[in-house]
Amino acid sequence: MSTAPASAPLLWENLTWEEIGALASSGVELALLPVGATEQHGPHLAVGMDSVCATEVAHAVSAETGAPVLPTLRYGCSLGHSRRWPGTIALQPQTLIDTVVQIFEWIHAFGFRRLMLINAHVTNFAPLRCALEIIRSRFDDAMVAIRNVAEVSARVRAEFFADAQDWHANAAETALMLHRAPSLVRVEKLAASDDADRTDGLIFSHPVNRTSTNGVTGFPSGATREQGARLFTWIVEDLAAQVRAAMIEQPPLPNSYFSRA
Repeated sequence: MSTAPASAPLLWENLTWEEIGALASSGVELALLPVGATEQHGPHLAVGMDSVCATEVAHAVSAETGAPVLPTLRYGCSLGHSRRWPGTIALQPQTLIDTVVQIFEWIHAFGFRRLMLINAHVTNFAPLRCALEIIRSRFDDAMVAIRNVAEVSARVRAEFFADAQDWHANAAETALMLHRAPSLVRVEKLAASDDADRTDGLIFSHPVNRTSTNGVTGFPSGATREQGARLFTWIVEDLAAQVRAAMIEQPPLPNSYFSRA
């Protein structure tokens, strides 16, 4: 199977059926699925931030690895953001689970048996993990992985968690958008958008309306375009290395899910 870098992102929606078939015939088995959300990100960031982040990362990783990118899922499981701030549009967890499973059913029929979910919204993880379990139980040859953008590697995680443990619309997210999508940032509101993390020591996981005054957790006022450029480079480098490994990884044992033999 070829793993040569592409000169540009390989976007599923820009390919014809013949070109998609040729990819599978050439041995390309892995597809990337960016998963974002449409939800409030405080006074200073547009509600499409998570979807733009997942898309930008997936496209850059595709350009590095040659893996095709499926169209971004722009709605996610954002129930914790409440209806206090206008803009959030949330899916029920089961809806997201079903959507991912059905997407895989279709691409598997065309020869793509490896799926990398690139997730840019924290609370998508639980339904995505459930989708992974369902896919593995239905398709004996399926291989699915979830990569949360904020936790792609130790150095990326440290940057995201630098100003809050329960971060949201914080310095890291703001810096990424200053670098990749500055039109989504209301720079004039940065100084007044900071809101400290109130979750330290709590037992329960509380919705954002009970932990934040403005939808933010962290200190976006400290974000810079330079920080965003550095962070984005780390994310793409570290994730591209994982995608290259995922393209050739084989299960440790060949045993069938469905057979005792």
